[in-house]
Amino acid sequence: MSGLLNPSEIIKKLPITPGMTIADFGAGSGFFSLALAKELKSNGRVIALDILEKALEALRTRARIERVWPMLETQLADLEKSNGSKLKPESIDMVLISNILFQTTNKSNILKEAKRVLKTEGFLVIIDWNPLNLPNQELHYSINEEEIKKLVSDLGFSLKETISVSNTHYCLLFIKK
Repeated sequence: MSGLLNPSEIIKKLPITPGMTIADFGAGSGFFSLALAKELKSNGRVIALDILEKALEALRTRARIERVWPMLETQLADLEKSNGSKLKPESIDMVLISNILFQTTNKSNILKEAKRVLKTEGFLVIIDWNPLNLPNQELHYSINEEEIKKLVSDLGFSLKETISVSNTHYCLLFIKK
């Protein structure tokens, strides 16, 4: 596996089914959101959430250009706050959290928000840097695979699968019980 993440290839490894509603926490400019919307085509919905309006604005433009706008929506959100996504409780089939946990000390609140919005038997996908591979470790709050497994299982999730995505990142698939 190379060090670069390939969203289209990773998405093929996830349990995505027609009609799903997927929330992309910390979507940024849509690295995963666009690939998810293309995978779902017109049979599902992707909600891209981010704290930066400029990133969401760029994503909206790209979604229109790539003709996935109707099934991809954007929403300004502070995922570190309680109810920060503004999504309804138990309304989401899958939450993707990619490359944001290493940037915050408030990992627990983000994970609690994911739990709040996920349906029972919903999927939580966490993709993050392996701490030793972070380009600038002094500026980040990395968390290794074992630490994230414990944190998420303490919230009532079960690990379903560890998915190989690159030599720099790990990918964990959990199910909400």
